[in-house]
Amino acid sequence: MVASRLALCLFPAWALGKSSVKWITVEDGPAPSFSLSSSSISYQFHVDPLTLDLIHDHWGGYAAEAVPQGALNTNGWGGAYTYRLREFPDSGRGDFRTPAIHIQHESGDTVSAFSYKSYEIQSGKPGLPGLPATYGEDDEVSTLIVHLYDEYSAIGADLYYSIFPQHNAIARSFRLTNKGNSTATVLRASSWSIDAPNEELDLIDLRGDWANEAHINRRAVGYGEQGFRSTAGYSSHFHNPFFALAPPSTTESYGPATGYALVYTGSFAANVERWSTGWVRVLLGLNPLHLSWPLEAGDTFTSPEVVSVYSEQGFTGMSQSLHSLFKNQLSRSNHTWETRPPLLNSWEGLGFDYNATVLVELAKSAADLGCTLFVNDDGWFGTDYPRDNDTLGLGDWVAQPKKFPEGLGTYVDDVNAITVANSSANMTFGLWFEPEMVNPESDLYIEHPDWVLHSGSHNRTLVRNQLVLNLGLPEVQDYIIETVEKVLDAANIGYIKWDNNRGMHELSSPAANHAYMLGMYRVIDNLTTAHPEILWEGCASGGGRFDAGLLHYWPQSWTSDNTDGLDRLQIQFGTSYAYPPSAMGCHVSAVPNGQVGRTTPLAFRSAVASMCGSYGLELDPKDLTQEELDVIPGLIALQQEVNPLVIHGDFYRLALPDQSNWPAAMFALPDASAAVLFVFQVRSETKPVPSPVKLRGLDAGAKYKITGDDFEATYSGSTLMNTGLTLSWPIADYQSMILKLQRL
Repeated sequence: MVASRLALCLFPAWALGKSSVKWITVEDGPAPSFSLSSSSISYQFHVDPLTLDLIHDHWGGYAAEAVPQGALNTNGWGGAYTYRLREFPDSGRGDFRTPAIHIQHESGDTVSAFSYKSYEIQSGKPGLPGLPATYGEDDEVSTLIVHLYDEYSAIGADLYYSIFPQHNAIARSFRLTNKGNSTATVLRASSWSIDAPNEELDLIDLRGDWANEAHINRRAVGYGEQGFRSTAGYSSHFHNPFFALAPPSTTESYGPATGYALVYTGSFAANVERWSTGWVRVLLGLNPLHLSWPLEAGDTFTSPEVVSVYSEQGFTGMSQSLHSLFKNQLSRSNHTWETRPPLLNSWEGLGFDYNATVLVELAKSAADLGCTLFVNDDGWFGTDYPRDNDTLGLGDWVAQPKKFPEGLGTYVDDVNAITVANSSANMTFGLWFEPEMVNPESDLYIEHPDWVLHSGSHNRTLVRNQLVLNLGLPEVQDYIIETVEKVLDAANIGYIKWDNNRGMHELSSPAANHAYMLGMYRVIDNLTTAHPEILWEGCASGGGRFDAGLLHYWPQSWTSDNTDGLDRLQIQFGTSYAYPPSAMGCHVSAVPNGQVGRTTPLAFRSAVASMCGSYGLELDPKDLTQEELDVIPGLIALQQEVNPLVIHGDFYRLALPDQSNWPAAMFALPDASAAVLFVFQVRSETKPVPSPVKLRGLDAGAKYKITGDDFEATYSGSTLMNTGLTLSWPIADYQSMILKLQRL
């Protein structure tokens, strides 16, 4: 269903009355008002009748009607645009705050004057050309499209708003179309922009670095600008393209919280600005340092999508809304709702030093432990420049004849022929790629040195001895698609780990970053669409591209190169603020840990990894003690038992690792029939004693049987949620418990 209205009509506009589709209502007239509402949320704005500017009214809990802005003293240097809550703030005309849209015209000026023209409402949701985006059927989502036009520059702006009522979510993006005769340049493009009222707010984001991702960073929103960005070319380890706003009183369980996530993988900018009035402008979109997008006559620019969710159940409620939205309306993989195979990855055990015989033996050892997927990591490719270290061969995706004399297909068949212990299943084979990169010492670079990102005659900076291919070039896109397809055609491959081990240092122009992203999405869309049977996992030196953009194409990403159990608690809890644990790749590695040198018990490391959708081993079994070899099959069996709850359950953070010596989290099925509780003790302490662990998401009137780690009891849901469990711990550091709950 599509409805459309123009601002100027041949009869009185107010005669049109009210227009609506499910969850969207428009009060028609010369200055329409718009409401996207469900029983839990409302997003409201209207057209200013004098200027035809869009005025923001409300985003948050359900509101039956909008409340007009009160009287305001507008004396001073500003004007009408300075002191209003704007919905799509452009540049100039006295709005001195940071704009959402900034366009340079052929004359050199950067003033825009977008005004309302018309709107459309429709059931369902259109896609975004060339970009990842949320999706849904007519009974899941409705969309409002508001058409604006700048008479001076002849540029039209179409603002897209979609409401997902089941997930308490609004999705926004816009399209600019140059209807004039000259080229304009898009300097800034924030897909999400609102002016929020004067309220005390905290800004919560995820900061970090390599092997140190997703630290929860909370601070008060003061006057002036505060925010963060990535200029690494990708979403990056440093700052994730997610943030939340909440009053200082909001906790994990109680209070309002609004979350924002950019569905994009490139450089981005988040900006929160408190103005003199106390109002807070919220912007999220592309990084203007990596934009300057030329908009030629007749062309259309589409911004990436931002999704925002609102919850009155604290940060856990906010996260659950994002998780459900991402799993149901963003991720399109066949594997999103499937339990994941326990795997062994060759990297930390073997590095580059292997051949087919060694790998098959490692795969047999993995099968003996209960792993059903064997992943051959870096080092398998290169002919003239064999990949025996990280200086050689990247970009030459042909199996090494020396390591695989009978070919990749025969080697993979040998792995597939291995029977998993205590099972009739055979081993699945997975392979590592890094298709967006190239070594200078490779056939690809020698033949096509112009295919890499570079800036004129400036030095081409090497990181990990590699350069970044320019995926903005169609010929580079085609090369990657064709060479990866050849490998997939040559062997029975059931899993791909797609890595990316450096940022972008030199660009030919600021626009090259967005062009790269559009090319990258074309490549990944092509391959994942052609091979839906393959389980694809993203990686970028760990969590350097753990973002909603790539979550559209593959169901999981490697969360961090840091596999230390203690550090992983913080990393995984932080990542869960935006992304579902079912999308996290988490492995058990050998000790002392290779990143931090810490030694933690095997059971502790396994419990931490079991909280994620994808579980694996990063080690060589021959280096383990017999006691460890005897224990691992049971740990894998337990992980597989609880994995359906991790995949399908609602996630609750019960105690954060940076706030408690006893971090805890749980997954509960939506119908409260079953749950699993993860609890940890970081340090052994005589005092204070552990706080009771108060569970959530259970049926208060039902009884639950609790089992696991020599613990067995039966309690009502009300007791477990309101009194909680008091647990006894050994006198030892780094302890863990996994307790399963079943409703009786």
